[in-house]
Amino acid sequence: MDKFFYFINQTGFANIELSGLAMMAIGLFLLYLGIAKKYEPLLLVPISFGILLVNFPLSPMMAQPENGQPGGLLHYLYLGIELGIYPPLIFMGIGALTDFSPLISNPKTLLLGAAAQAGIFATFLAMLALGFTDLEAAAISIIGGADGPTAIYLSSQMAPHLLGAISVAAYSYMALVPMIQPPIMRLLTTKKERMIEMQELRETSKRERILFPIIVILVTGLFLPTALPLLGMLMLGNLFRECGVTDRLSKAAQNELNNIIVIFLGLTVGAKCSAHYFLTVETIQILIFGLVAFGIGTATGVLMGKLMCMATGGKVNPLIGAAGVSAVPMSARVCQTVGQEDNPSNFLLMFAMGPNVGGVIGSAVAAGIFLAVL
Repeated sequence: MDKFFYFINQTGFANIELSGLAMMAIGLFLLYLGIAKKYEPLLLVPISFGILLVNFPLSPMMAQPENGQPGGLLHYLYLGIELGIYPPLIFMGIGALTDFSPLISNPKTLLLGAAAQAGIFATFLAMLALGFTDLEAAAISIIGGADGPTAIYLSSQMAPHLLGAISVAAYSYMALVPMIQPPIMRLLTTKKERMIEMQELRETSKRERILFPIIVILVTGLFLPTALPLLGMLMLGNLFRECGVTDRLSKAAQNELNNIIVIFLGLTVGAKCSAHYFLTVETIQILIFGLVAFGIGTATGVLMGKLMCMATGGKVNPLIGAAGVSAVPMSARVCQTVGQEDNPSNFLLMFAMGPNVGGVIGSAVAAGIFLAVL
């Protein structure tokens, strides 16, 4: 009977806490969004499942090694985030998957990607005013770039105790891009502006596509070495894609390696969402100001697009500025959708990919600036 009662005391039923149940409910809700609503499922499904695994009573998944006993499975997988390994490898996959030609053929759209990073720095100042430390403020504000791997990388380096909340906020808002961005885009543009049809992009040469990642990394590596882990892997992946002699490496970066890292990254991000760290006032502030940062980034991108529209005599559709927030390629698709509401013959997707790629570079540069200065 002693053994029986000891066993009963080791079950989850005997150790249930309301906070743990609340986190499991959040995990199930995110799982529903990922599966039923298809909101960023490749990351939301493993993240939400990681939340479930770590919030069971007495869960050993994140246990620390002690007294000669090994730690939990997710404790060791989490080292990939703690040591800054997973996010750069995700960036390599993004580089291998993404065609940089729209940015190369229309380099001024890089300004739209840069403008959309205003949400990051505005939120940084707001977080400082609320009493967060400079490191915490930087980690939270990067959500405004709508770039999950960058948010994870920066928070793991600067505020690991906030990693769970920041990651869930970043990927939730990335998944909700089709809901968050269109109202802002419609509010800041006129019907006439949304109907603008842009001229066809010029075709880029193979030499241009090969030289672009090399030149970018030479410039940024000398100017901002702290951005090299992210930008370096992004450009390496794109070089695999474009150079024509590394097809196997390009396919591996796009598929097998990328898929494995996404699984590990999602599970371990979810594993940091234990009730102790997640159910706090800070988390609510992060979710609110992450949304504010994302909204500001969208708005400043569109406003820069309006400025470029005026400067070019109406040749630039301001909607493509919203793609500067970096959520590749989702925000570019949103530009296409909103543009076709008023003009069904309007095709903005490829034009929006320019600022979209510029946003990826811009968010990585913003993270590098924070790492260098703080």
